[in-house]
Amino acid sequence: MIQRVDNDPEDCSPSVESKDPHFLRVLGPGLITGASDDDPSGIATYSQAGAQFGYMLAWTILLSYPLVAAVQMISARLGRTTGHGIAGVLRLHYPNWFLQVIVMLLLVANIANIGADLGAMADATHLLLPGPRGFYILFFAGLCVYMQVFLRYEQYVAALKWLTLALFAYFAAVVTTHVDWTELASGLFLPTIRWEKDYFTTIVAIFGTTISPYLFFWQSAEEVEDIGAHPRRRELIDVPAQGNAALHRIRIDTLIGMALANLVALAIIVMAAATLKANGITDIQTSAQAAEALRPIAGQFSFIVFALGIVGTGLLAVPVLAGSAAYAIGEARGWPVGFSRRPMQAKAFYGTVALATAIGVLIDFSGINPIRALFWSAVINGVIAVPVMAAMMLVTRRSDIMGPFAVTGGLQAIGWTAMGVMAIAAAAMFIMSF
Repeated sequence: MIQRVDNDPEDCSPSVESKDPHFLRVLGPGLITGASDDDPSGIATYSQAGAQFGYMLAWTILLSYPLVAAVQMISARLGRTTGHGIAGVLRLHYPNWFLQVIVMLLLVANIANIGADLGAMADATHLLLPGPRGFYILFFAGLCVYMQVFLRYEQYVAALKWLTLALFAYFAAVVTTHVDWTELASGLFLPTIRWEKDYFTTIVAIFGTTISPYLFFWQSAEEVEDIGAHPRRRELIDVPAQGNAALHRIRIDTLIGMALANLVALAIIVMAAATLKANGITDIQTSAQAAEALRPIAGQFSFIVFALGIVGTGLLAVPVLAGSAAYAIGEARGWPVGFSRRPMQAKAFYGTVALATAIGVLIDFSGINPIRALFWSAVINGVIAVPVMAAMMLVTRRSDIMGPFAVTGGLQAIGWTAMGVMAIAAAAMFIMSF
């Protein structure tokens, strides 16, 4: 039986002033999605950007914010309006071969990312505590699966919300470093272009990390979950009167979630620039390596906080990666899906969650180079992001599907711009790999 909750954020006043006692309840899928974007793999990317180029690439974070926020708002609006996640909508309106290819590529990319994130969490823990790396991998994998399978939906969402606090570790770490604010301002607002392969490769990596397909699938599916979890909600296509409150809640939730994600990414770049780059350390391959390099430079406090942040963000990101894969496969195959269902009501869905995580664990024990696996994960994400975004934009502009909530105007323009940026990034990734 679906677990329902009575305190619906969409019943709140439209006011979002901080004095509104309901404000924090507005935060949900958008906050969790944004926080999961800063997973251990992303932390490694941002650390490398700061270590290699200093403050020079800070502008990419500023540019990516409106793009990722627009795409995630469109994803959320699609789920809230139609009552289907992205895979469910593709199943209804696109050829089956297109859907199956997209879903299989998403599964492969997510599994590779799960393996890389579990390995990074284990490495970070090993820096803090004695013990075998393999044990930590199995422990974190088991904990992630437990949260998804055995916690009730509202408990699961609450746990993910609390885990977003791990992101503040990076703000705390930045406070302990000496930042060149003049150089940072220049890097943010006066971009300097270097016509070098490494420079453009890092830009592609940043955009590929920030705008990831698994985030689209997750947020749209969570909006569908929330319809079932709140007794008064219905699909907007059936009850348009709920539209204003729903879209307002989605807008605030997504803007705040993505702002937090981008500020954390900026904080990591700044910290790496102020410490690693300033001390001649310019080659960072993993997030744990970044944490270890900080210890003799920034001090024990920054090292511990950075390492703990890796573990916390991993505990948030791995369930999102496994969950988004399960949503996509389940909707594509017409299975009962959703964490609001009990395991016996959605055996295949929960089985996919467990299997994706288990294969991620096997990658860590197989001897496969996790950096290489992560590279191919980024390539696959770049490949599938463009057609998925194009399909979303085409579907969400159709009034026969979205009714009065079709995406138009500025939001549509920014969405297409985001798709164009990802198309360029994907093309550049292919060119630079040869």
